This record gives sequence, C-alpha cells and structure tokens, in this order.
Amino acid sequence: MYLFITILILIASIFLILIVLVQNSKGGGLASGFSSTNQIMGVRKTTDFVEKATWTLAGTVVILSIVASAFLPSANTGSHGSEIKDAIKKEIPATAQPGFETQQTTAPIAQPDSAK
Repeated sequence: MYLFITILILIASIFLILIVLVQNSKGGGLASGFSSTNQIMGVRKTTDFVEKATWTLAGTVVILSIVASAFLPSANTGSHGSEIKDAIKKEIPATAQPGFETQQTTAPIAQPDSAK
C-alpha cells in the first residue's frame, strides 16, 4: 500500500510541475499562448482551470503524504526501544566504558584486641 501511495504522489508531483510551468507569473500563462483555446473556453475560464488544477494537485500531494506516513513500513523489527535504553538495561559496568578508571581500595582489616 505504501508503494502504491508513493507512486500516486510521484504522478501528482509531475503533473503539478507541468501545471506550474504552464502558468505565467504575470497572469497571462496558458491563456495568452493559445489563441484557438481562447475562442473555445475563453481567457478567464482557462486561467481558472489552471489555478484550480494547481491547488487540487498541491492538496493531493499533501494529503497523500500524510496518508503515506500512516502506511510507512516499520524499520524496527527487533526491540521497540532505543539503543541507549537497551545499553542502560544491560547495566554496562563503569570499568568497561572508556575514560572511567576505577581504583580498587581495600578496607583495613580489623585486628583483634589482644592488648586488654
């Protein structure tokens, strides 16, 4: 399902790129380039169609991206925690970690009181 949605996002993105390239930044765009289209549809209807197509395709890409995140395959097949939490649970001793040298000290041995 994730692959199918990704392909739909790719197709919608390509159409969005093409629609944006057809538009003119000064408002003429597709309507000013084709005189026969102006006679059939009219200038205003052509620009309305291009604008609606742009917004529809942009919304489609956004919605499909959100839906794709719900179907995202899980890369975490083993444990469901982080590596740091796993290391803490194993309780790595301080001597095994670099930079943490411990000194072994011995407590003085108690001598029996024979001087009484």
